[in-house]
Amino acid sequence: MSVSEINTIDMASLLCNAYELGDMINGSADVAEYIYWKQKVEQSEEVKLLLREFEKKKELFEETERFGRFHPNYHEAKDAVKAVEAKMDAIEEVRRFKELEQRLDDMLYDISKLIAHSVSETIKVPSNDPNPKGGGCGGGGSCGCGG
Repeated sequence: MSVSEINTIDMASLLCNAYELGDMINGSADVAEYIYWKQKVEQSEEVKLLLREFEKKKELFEETERFGRFHPNYHEAKDAVKAVEAKMDAIEEVRRFKELEQRLDDMLYDISKLIAHSVSETIKVPSNDPNPKGGGCGGGGSCGCGG
């Protein structure tokens, strides 16, 4: 057997395992719950109304944002957007959906990290976390650059 044939077999096996893992994730209780609450959000008339209101407020804020905090209505427009977001977060369907979305994001990140670090501890794993917890080049992490 040639090296290219062995690589093809390895890749096929790897892809089969990846699909199997994907199926296991899709069959999990968290995904089922996520889909349930996503549908609840999509069907909610209250959410639809607030989304329209949010888009209008966001548009107004984006107009003021071009000039930054020096625009006379900047803080007012920003507060209006936050107020609509707070109304949305007060709705159970939205709150539960966001909670499950975060739980799934965390689970997928943990799986990605486990796979990446089983190859090498230095492999970077992308995250949706807006405040990453150090590591990587320039962050004083383990890359050895002294960052």
